[in-house]
Amino acid sequence: MALDEAFTGRTYPPSPVYEVSREKIREFADATGATSPAHRDPEAAKALGHRDVIAPPTFAIVVSMKSNETMMFDPELELDYSRVVHGDQNFVHHRPITAGDRLVSIAHIDSITQRMGNDMVVVRTEITTEDGEAVTTARSMLVVRGEDA
Repeated sequence: MALDEAFTGRTYPPSPVYEVSREKIREFADATGATSPAHRDPEAAKALGHRDVIAPPTFAIVVSMKSNETMMFDPELELDYSRVVHGDQNFVHHRPITAGDRLVSIAHIDSITQRMGNDMVVVRTEITTEDGEAVTTARSMLVVRGEDA
């Protein structure tokens, strides 16, 4: 069953605050093979002009996923997650994610379209500090495979 295109424009409530720690940044850097000392050493990060260690650019996915899950499991949307394939992901960073940040994210459905029996859902997630400072805009396209796909 095709997703209802009327969900385009829907905004979901803000996520709970995610407090970014040095340890989470280090773990993510280790897992993704990011080798910059700025991800692990506060002094190296400060030498580059940051207040503390900075996260690798793709760390934003960790923060955005909670908001995206709210959208994906919205019972009104009726998205069958077992049929979802991640089609695309990109980030626009307004500044680096830094240890000590307290971040919230808000998911927006920017579009729902059908192509060749599949639903394409574009989700934009705005990540800000709890005070509202823009940090990252994450965009992902989810492909919900049709029954015959």
